[in-house]
Amino acid sequence: MTYSIHSKNFEIGERTRTKIEERVKRLEKLFPPNSHPVIGIALEKASYTAEITLVVGKRIVRAETFDNDMMTAIDKACDTIEKQIVRYKGRMRIRMRKNGALKAEYDAIPVNEEDILSDETNEIHIEKNKKFELRPMDPEEAIMQMELLDHTFFVFRNDETDEISVVYKRKNGTYGLIEPDIK
Repeated sequence: MTYSIHSKNFEIGERTRTKIEERVKRLEKLFPPNSHPVIGIALEKASYTAEITLVVGKRIVRAETFDNDMMTAIDKACDTIEKQIVRYKGRMRIRMRKNGALKAEYDAIPVNEEDILSDETNEIHIEKNKKFELRPMDPEEAIMQMELLDHTFFVFRNDETDEISVVYKRKNGTYGLIEPDIK
């Protein structure tokens, strides 16, 4: 695996970079050798944020953790990624029973069968289904509507692009906009 390590608000030395790679190396057993993890570390108000993102086939795996110690934050992010992959493989096992076309993707995830939790904990259950009218509006109007509803995200039809978009409130209090990139 080749690593991309980025920092925000501080510089990472070569020895620290090597230590980070050693910590993240334990994830190699979960992903193909051509994987390219992107590791971001930010220092904000004496606290470190570690973010690890991997693109594996058609899936994106991401974990973000916080701690006062940089290496602890990285370890927590690695733990989160491992748990996500084990849970994902368990869910894939359930879906593979219904759709045999998923077998190749399931087999490509190198997780021991014993590590996968029982079917009951891996099953996805949609509790509520909601339908609503998508009215054309600009992102600023969508943010105002989101705040009126006291939600953390809002789905709308962007009147500038005529595409379905999502605005959301970020952890730091700012807003984000998700737009589709149809290929």
